[in-house]
Amino acid sequence: MKQTIVCPNAPAAVGTYSVAVKAGNTIYCSGQIGIDPRGGNLLMGFEAQCRQAFRNVFAVLESAGATPNDIVRQTIYLTDLSNFATVNRIMSEIFKAPYPARSCVQISGLPKGALVEIEATAVIS
Repeated sequence: MKQTIVCPNAPAAVGTYSVAVKAGNTIYCSGQIGIDPRGGNLLMGFEAQCRQAFRNVFAVLESAGATPNDIVRQTIYLTDLSNFATVNRIMSEIFKAPYPARSCVQISGLPKGALVEIEATAVIS
């Protein structure tokens, strides 16, 4: 059985998708960019967008009954791979070992001109 997750504390989906779907004890979060859900504005600068994207993912997980510690896999999309070290620094501040599995790739563009997008898969124990 699958359940669509609705999250009032993260930006709403801007297309034909759900912000997350829970199937059994697994939560599949769609990508989040650095939009402040209170004002709907994309934050300025890579670090601010990255931190907000993580906050948005965590808010979605919380709405699904999970925590950041339940994340088992992430994909991080960057428009400039030179920000890779900043991603690692931010992740070292918000996660503790054992870290989630992760891919971090450069792509040509993201919605709304965002610099980073983060998606996650979590499993609730």
